[in-house]
Amino acid sequence: MKFIISLLALLLFYQPVFGTQTVTTETLAKGLGVPWGMAVMPDNTLLITQREGQLSQLNLKTGSLTSITGLPAIKVSGQGGLFDVALSPDYANSQWIYFTYSKDVSGQAATTLARAKLVDKHLVDWQDILVTKSTTDTNYHFGGRIAFDNNKHIFVSVGERGFRPNAQDLSTHAGAILRLNLDGSVPTDNPFVGNKNALPEIWSYGHRNPQGLFFNKVTNQLWESEHGPRGGDEINLIEAGKNYGWPIISYGKEYYTPFSVGEATEKAGMEQPVKVYIPSIATSSLIQYMGNAFPNWHNNLLIGALKSEHLNRIVLDQNDHAISETRLLRNVEGRIRNIIESPEGWLYVATDDGRILKISPALADSE
Repeated sequence: MKFIISLLALLLFYQPVFGTQTVTTETLAKGLGVPWGMAVMPDNTLLITQREGQLSQLNLKTGSLTSITGLPAIKVSGQGGLFDVALSPDYANSQWIYFTYSKDVSGQAATTLARAKLVDKHLVDWQDILVTKSTTDTNYHFGGRIAFDNNKHIFVSVGERGFRPNAQDLSTHAGAILRLNLDGSVPTDNPFVGNKNALPEIWSYGHRNPQGLFFNKVTNQLWESEHGPRGGDEINLIEAGKNYGWPIISYGKEYYTPFSVGEATEKAGMEQPVKVYIPSIATSSLIQYMGNAFPNWHNNLLIGALKSEHLNRIVLDQNDHAISETRLLRNVEGRIRNIIESPEGWLYVATDDGRILKISPALADSE
């Protein structure tokens, strides 16, 4: 596939955000597959995973795009393929880069956490550090997002793989958020360590298909966004050992009937979401904005929307309650798959039609 790279802005527009603040949107690359995950490298390049099983490196100064070799066999089918990419918190010393992908296990697919090092455009020392117990004969609801905390732990999201009971079954990783040490071992203070009826990697459960995961290193909070069925997309504040309810409680309805999913929308012992979307926007990745480039967005949640094709902005109060919602970047006209914050406080956004966008303050606002 031939990639068309823009050295200048292929797309440039200004969109009001708050008051007089506007943003500039530039297309840095297009013609990719489905760019699922992104990570900014120290040399001012951007690693980009493509769900089709490809890894690319984009030079943010020149616009050149290079293919990275050394990936393992990836089971690409339906929603399965190559998912997230993230640099280790100790990358300067360890050089580890973490990936999630769909691995073939006896003809079925399992969400898998791996790591490798990048040397001369080639991945070396590839290690599968957790092949999750999540295989089903479906090809959807893999989860696959990565986040790190302040204490050398990695969080990984795993979807319930299209089999709803998985989300309430602690003997499977499906439908759960997992917490590991950076080498893949299990932290001794995980909530289900020592429980013979539960897998020790599980941090929280009762999730449908969590494709957004973000750890705020200032507040030590783990945020998650997940797909509901027909209605009922959720944003959750994740706590150790908690049950987030799927499929027993849900604000969504069945796809082909007017009936609600589950028993109710609330139940004792199950957590309520911070935000519910009815109808669904089809949430993808999520960040809490921490930069200074957009001061009006500080501490806001920014969530990609697939179905409704926008950047969803949620303002929180001091008690982490969602108090307002704004739908941004409607003119992008694409399913927003991934969003990350750059060291400058800009946003890099990936769309399912293969574009990488840079969102920065308009010149008049940045002067």
